[in-house]
Amino acid sequence: MFIIVLILKELEMKRISVFIALSILVSLPKLGLSWGQIGHRVVGQVAMNHMSKKANKNVLAALGNEDVAMVANWMDFIKSEEDKSFMSPWHYCTIKDGEHYGHAPEEGDIYQAITKFTEELKTKNFSVDEAYALKVLIHLVGDVHQPLHVGNGTDRGGNDVKVKFFWEKSNIHRVWDSGMIDKQQLSYSEYTQWIDVASKDEVAKWQSATVMQWMDESVSFRESVYSIPENKNLSYQYVHDHIGQVNERLLKAGIRLAGILNEIYG
Repeated sequence: MFIIVLILKELEMKRISVFIALSILVSLPKLGLSWGQIGHRVVGQVAMNHMSKKANKNVLAALGNEDVAMVANWMDFIKSEEDKSFMSPWHYCTIKDGEHYGHAPEEGDIYQAITKFTEELKTKNFSVDEAYALKVLIHLVGDVHQPLHVGNGTDRGGNDVKVKFFWEKSNIHRVWDSGMIDKQQLSYSEYTQWIDVASKDEVAKWQSATVMQWMDESVSFRESVYSIPENKNLSYQYVHDHIGQVNERLLKAGIRLAGILNEIYG
């Protein structure tokens, strides 16, 4: 009987420990992923909508029958893998206020990575393999259109700017990555249907821009992004003022990604 009591007490202690651990995990702030899962899939789906049948078929084959939307988050999913840590600087670059892009740091940045993997896909001279190059390019074309992935060099792309978003602790980077998008409560396919309304002239104009121009566009949103009230509480008004900008960046990213992939694959 004594042994049974001890076993029951031990089981009860383990149950309490698990409960405490789960409570801590739930209370931790959510980690922001660039554009968030929905945002990156929207970029991928927009791209697929504007790719030729040939390009879609060839890209699907190169990705092992995974489509562009479904691989768009790959670079975020592998962030926790220790041997992939060298890829972290590829997600962003720095352009200080009042300055222009200079050159990539030794560890690389988003401009260097987009340029590198676009060239690999064009020449078929891969540093790893074709699927790897495609997955990196698909993700980073999305990232570079998120204004805070072209940072000012002072606040880690807005991660250090703490705010409350609908009364929950957050930061301005996370608000732009996923906060405003998730508040729409749409699936990525519904979201794509909502925003994919570009005219032929807009598609042609946007696809003619250079990567450097994409980055300059992201910088041009900086003043608006940081227009937050003194109390740092963001809710309906901030979303109302900025969701159109979020949607524009998602749409341009997808259409420009389609332009690159059409040129290479179809």
